[in-house]
Parts: sequence; structure tokens; C-alpha cells
Amino acid sequence: MIKLKQTVIVEGKYDKIRLSNIIDATVITTDGFGIFKDKDRCSLIKMLAEKCGIIILTDSDRAGQLIRKHIEKIASKGEIINVYLPQIAGKEKRKTKPSAEGNLGVEGTDDKIILDALVRAGVMGKVSEKTEKKITKTDLFNSGLSGTDGSAEKRRSFCRFLRLPDFLTANSLLDALNSLYGYDDFIKEVEKWKAEEAQN
Repeated sequence: MIKLKQTVIVEGKYDKIRLSNIIDATVITTDGFGIFKDKDRCSLIKMLAEKCGIIILTDSDRAGQLIRKHIEKIASKGEIINVYLPQIAGKEKRKTKPSAEGNLGVEGTDDKIILDALVRAGVMGKVSEKTEKKITKTDLFNSGLSGTDGSAEKRRSFCRFLRLPDFLTANSLLDALNSLYGYDDFIKEVEKWKAEEAQN
């Protein structure tokens, strides 16, 4: 398992599941072409690119290339690493027929091929050896940021305190926090935010 400091951007949930066997990193999906209309997700990706860098790993077809170009455009001021997979003919096991172009996507590609693509892109030089405790939904709940009365407003306040987009859902906030902060830093920021809230 390779730990990466950057956030990895993939197209769909099955790509995200696939990468969970190989890397320890925050992975955000574009929901395919959904990224073109999702302003909130675009804002989050832009912020993550500027704060910690992003790795774009889309399918090696025309659709993947269009999504990649869109992400490059919205995150142009941040750090972007493009990882390209070779075109390999085939279909994913869960699908009844191949994709339009007849190639495997991220979810159907072998571990070694994905790792080799990361090496070629220079990502391996940015691997972190440090293993930190992850921030979880339970931590958000215990901090009053999810699943409690008034948690949506508290979450907006906390996002403004951290200078994050203030419309983040609990899941999006969790992705952002795990990309930008370690667990201990998160706890410190919560304490500072609550102290500031108490004074207002």
C-alpha cells in the first residue's frame, strides 16, 4: 500500500474501489461527465490542487480525456500530475459488454500497470512514508459537524474558519480534511474554531 499526499481524481465509484487496493490516499470521483455541472465539486478540486496537489487518473478513452482537460482547466493554478494508463482491449467483469472504444478503464486495469503508470508520472517520488490516523465520520459527529441538530450550519462555520468552500457536505468535508490535515491537526483546528465561536 502506497501512501500519497495528493488527492487522486478518478471518474467513478468502481475506479475509487479499485484504487483502494493499491494506494492510501483521498480519492474523489467526477461521476463521469457530472463534473461539468457540479460547481461545488469543481471548487473543491480547485482548492485541493492549490493546497496539496492532485493526481488525475481517468480512463484512456475520449471521455476520460475530456474530463481530464476540464479538471486541468479548473485547477490550472494548482499542482497537477497527470497519470496515463495504456489502452488495453477488454471489458470489466461487472459489465455485459465492452466500453464504446473497447478498452479497459481504471477499474479493470491490473495493479502493476497502475503502479507502473504512477512511477512513469513521477508520483512515486512524492510518496509519504508517514502513516497518520484518518479523520472519520465519527470524528465529524463528535465535533458536531455531522448528524446532529444544527450540524449543517456548524459545518459551514467550520469551513469558513478553515477558509474552505462553505457549502461542503459532510462527505466532501471529510475528503478535504483528510487531504489537508492529519488527525491531530484536525482536532486542534476544531478546538480553535470552538473557542472562537464561544467568543462571538
